[in-house]
Amino acid sequence: MTTRLPDPVLEWFAARQWRPMAFQREVWRAAAAGRSGLLHASTGSGKTYAVWFAALRRARAIAAPAGATLRVLWVTPMRALAADTLQALQAPLPDLAGWLGTPWEVGLRTGDTTGAQRQRQARRWPAALVTTPESLSLMISRADSTQTLSGLAMVIVDEWHELIGNKRGVQLQLALARLRTLNPGLVVWGLSATLGDPEMAMDGLTGHLPAVGPVPHEALGSVPVSTATARGLLVRGKLPKRLLVDTVMPAQTGRFPWAGHLGLSMVAPVAEEIDRSSSTLVFTNTRSQAERWYQALLEHRPDWAGSLALHHGSLDREVRNWVETALKEGRLKAVVCTSSLDLGVDFSPVERVLQIGSAKGVARLLQRAGRSGHGPGRVSRISLVPTHALELVESAAAQDAIVAGRVESRRVPDKPLDVLVQHLVTVAAGPGFLPDELLAEVRTTSSFAGLTLGEWQWALDFVTRGGASLSVYPAFHRVSADAEGRYRVPDPAIARRHRMSIGTIVADTAMQVRFTNGQVLGTIEESFIGRLKRGDSFLFAGRVLELIRVHEGSAWVRRASSSRGAVPRWNGGRMPLSSELADAMLARLALAEQGRFEGPEMRMARPLLELQTRWSVLPLPGRLLVEQWSSREGHHCFVYPFAGRSVHIGLGALLAWRLARGRAISFSIAVNDAGLELLSAEPIDSGLWQQGALFEEGDLMGDVLASLDASELAQRRFREVARIAGLVFQGYPGAHKSARQVQASSGLFFEVFRRHDPQHRLLDQAHREVLEQELELTRLRQTLARMRVAQLSLVALVRPSPFAFPLMVERLRESLSTERLGDRVARMVAELERQASVGEPPPRGRRRPSALR
Repeated sequence: MTTRLPDPVLEWFAARQWRPMAFQREVWRAAAAGRSGLLHASTGSGKTYAVWFAALRRARAIAAPAGATLRVLWVTPMRALAADTLQALQAPLPDLAGWLGTPWEVGLRTGDTTGAQRQRQARRWPAALVTTPESLSLMISRADSTQTLSGLAMVIVDEWHELIGNKRGVQLQLALARLRTLNPGLVVWGLSATLGDPEMAMDGLTGHLPAVGPVPHEALGSVPVSTATARGLLVRGKLPKRLLVDTVMPAQTGRFPWAGHLGLSMVAPVAEEIDRSSSTLVFTNTRSQAERWYQALLEHRPDWAGSLALHHGSLDREVRNWVETALKEGRLKAVVCTSSLDLGVDFSPVERVLQIGSAKGVARLLQRAGRSGHGPGRVSRISLVPTHALELVESAAAQDAIVAGRVESRRVPDKPLDVLVQHLVTVAAGPGFLPDELLAEVRTTSSFAGLTLGEWQWALDFVTRGGASLSVYPAFHRVSADAEGRYRVPDPAIARRHRMSIGTIVADTAMQVRFTNGQVLGTIEESFIGRLKRGDSFLFAGRVLELIRVHEGSAWVRRASSSRGAVPRWNGGRMPLSSELADAMLARLALAEQGRFEGPEMRMARPLLELQTRWSVLPLPGRLLVEQWSSREGHHCFVYPFAGRSVHIGLGALLAWRLARGRAISFSIAVNDAGLELLSAEPIDSGLWQQGALFEEGDLMGDVLASLDASELAQRRFREVARIAGLVFQGYPGAHKSARQVQASSGLFFEVFRRHDPQHRLLDQAHREVLEQELELTRLRQTLARMRVAQLSLVALVRPSPFAFPLMVERLRESLSTERLGDRVARMVAELERQASVGEPPPRGRRRPSALR
């Protein structure tokens, strides 16, 4: 009789009184059979050890080439997550040393890794390395990358949902394709907790590889937690995980909401909720909002000084590290944070999550909820804090969407050529490449599976001679073929410059904020500091600071004597409402029209919704509401497609352009997530809204480009494309170019291409990205299709409705200071509330709904 040998992994679990779960065993078996895949499981369920032990088993079973020491790569999207992951991976190694045979070291290589640490790693690489997409590309750009990376047995991509839909994910796709070429049997696994379309996400990760055939039944067993495909295995780690979503209710909301009108008036109830838990994360959507809320909470509870912290991506790394460590050790009562703490760092002491304002999407809400109760069997709780009354409806809708499992899907970008040309130079700076072989490799990725031969030849021409427009400038001849036909970077100086520019994260030029003693507080965008003068105060890092001078790329400051200052504004803070959340809100409004105000949120919003019904009608699924009203400012049209801010920007411009065809009329446009306002000096014929031509698709792309200042939008997007493609160099360490210099450089290229090479593929890409990413052209097309078949409710208002009011405030916000805006809004609200209290009959001129065709 054969005695079964003990399994050290199972013994390690048993020593901790743990039992491997079905999905963990499934991943172990799949990796042992050479299968790649995606593990989709809830936060805190044990995903890390599912793939880590699979990697250890595979590395132990597959022999490495001579001299190759690096066996496992763990790719993470965030540096903070990298440090936490490193600790988790190191934990079981001492107990498994005998089984592994040789000492296993886990290293860390990110943008924070010092030069000395990098040199030590290069002399002898650790067995496993935790790194980021950018650092992986830097490794590929090394001359010895083939030897370094040819011994890999497995690659793990953590938090894949954070990468799949952006250019960092495309950069990683290309890097994984390179690793598969070096290691034909490489196994790749991704981890994710919040995905609306896991199958699509897995295809983005595993790429368009040849089918490997069915997996033997005995290899995978029959555990019903996975779905096998030709290219990978989708494993679902379904564990009973209780999620509690509720709302911190304001004392009162009013019937005329506007963005932020509740805002900091919610500080007291938020502080009460924080007091009820031992440790809380308070999420905001922007760094500006985080600064304001941190300051407000500290003023409300000065006794929390030292136990209340602030965390966002612009703070100095040492500050962030201190906050993360103190949070893990349970020394902090609360942390006010942004998406910098969204991802899977294990903050076990956190009991509660508060979300200030709208999360804008179901996936983001679930991700943030998972930061609390981090562990199997624990309850995750997130409480929504509305910043205006309509967010009460959104809170109720978000809970409906979570129960129904309606989570947003993420799609991989299609052929971003700026990322491709950067990758070509990256590989050429390392071992070099043969064009036909690299083309075949690139086409295995999901993003470039449809790359045409013409696009490939353009990319090669661009990196070898700068394309048709820049061929006379030697600085853009970055790559050339050697005698054997292998493409390489011939100039070491060009290779060094390229390595300093690797990556796809593009932000405004930032400068360090320093005290006079040299202490660094973090970084702030140059465009904000440029608006301040010496002696001005501003809020940063939870302190009110006074600007002393700007010198050598740093803003030198001291503590201000005043208690108030300007709040920095960072770009990229306005996220649009997702389709899933918008549809759930419309469904809640449909129930409200039936008199069903279910749940505390809807009961509190009831006075607002009933007044909207009294003065107008409610937007509903299948009903398009258009309100018209005349004032001293002009003639207003309010339209409510509920398609999100980004779509409404393009839709507003499109409708204004189509309404103005054949007549001299101009519009002011304001948007929010619910709708848009068109304001004109001349009245708009009501009959135009009943004509289907306004909502026909027609030449949608041409009309949108004609209706907007497409050149300005594309030029702004081109700055990012040019930086990623290597056209613009942002400077050496300690001598970075200013935002104005970078803008001027990219603007010069834009004009040269526009005038002399209008078909330049990077110009075309900039226009495509404006349409697809900034204006969400696909979603705009879907919105127009819904508007064409919707029932039109055209209402002539006597006064602004509760839904129209926030759009008017959005327009005023652009022209008034915060103080003047507050006074103006207060007067408007007082007058409207007076009229609402009179009990006037419905406005005259309300039109009966009519179908649009």
